[in-house]
Amino acid sequence: MNRKKKSFQKIIVVIGMLVLLVTGCETNFYSTNYDDFDGLLSSNADPQTWYDSVPEYRGTPYIEINNDIPFFTKKEKENTNAFEEYSELDSLGRCGVAYANICEELMPTEERESSLSSVTPSGWHQNQYDGEYLLNRCHLIGYQLSGENANEENLITGTRYFNVDGMLPFEDTVADYIDDNPANHVLYRVTPVYDGEDDLMASGVLMEAWSVEDNGYGCQFCVYVYNVQPGVVIDYTTGENWEEGSKTDEEGGTYILNTNTKKFHLPSCSNANRISDKNREEYSGNREVLIDDGYEPSGCCNP
Repeated sequence: MNRKKKSFQKIIVVIGMLVLLVTGCETNFYSTNYDDFDGLLSSNADPQTWYDSVPEYRGTPYIEINNDIPFFTKKEKENTNAFEEYSELDSLGRCGVAYANICEELMPTEERESSLSSVTPSGWHQNQYDGEYLLNRCHLIGYQLSGENANEENLITGTRYFNVDGMLPFEDTVADYIDDNPANHVLYRVTPVYDGEDDLMASGVLMEAWSVEDNGYGCQFCVYVYNVQPGVVIDYTTGENWEEGSKTDEEGGTYILNTNTKKFHLPSCSNANRISDKNREEYSGNREVLIDDGYEPSGCCNP
């Protein structure tokens, strides 16, 4: 199988029950059960291929997917029952999809008290940069929406930037909507994306929301949030990280080159998997040599 075909293979894990292998890409999508929730297909796009069009990180914490229209079915959008579902951890200890119908019934009435330190999500390698910790234990469904706190099936390793600048504004949007419309519901799903089959740290999440009673008028979004931290290099295979331009960075390593765009990537980078054979080269050595040769580091993985 050539790399172009390989870039379209996906592995879909069904809420701790079924593992569906979809030919073509190595990116792992944890998804809800097609039978229980009538699938993910909408009339607007194919959820099996949306990630193929996600560009490299370019300085904004998230981008709109599918014209900001979530992939819920018509049947799902009519559901006015409160529920929340969390995937079982897989064999690598990774979280899967988190899915809920957010409403006043699910939201907490008191400030959270328990600590998250009892949970160590996959890919957890904490470091400090400029006096601040890099990583947060990030809720897939925020505590303010579900009251779920130290639930290992709801916590992934995420950067501070990913959590605060990426996910939190959308969580606040849902919470504000329910505060203003206490009798309503917001269908809400967060899907972690793992670029490599064995990656321990998600490269990002797909966040979807749809206010049920007003047919999406009051609250609707479909966004991909990048799990990055400006100025920090992350190896998503292990979760290890280091400061861009540091000694570790300068000593060299293995990079994937795109000879057409003149950009280089970490081997674990999602965009590296999409480079065609004719434009793809592997390089081992000092990154400064690449820069001197006219290459630029990819913005999505900050190699």
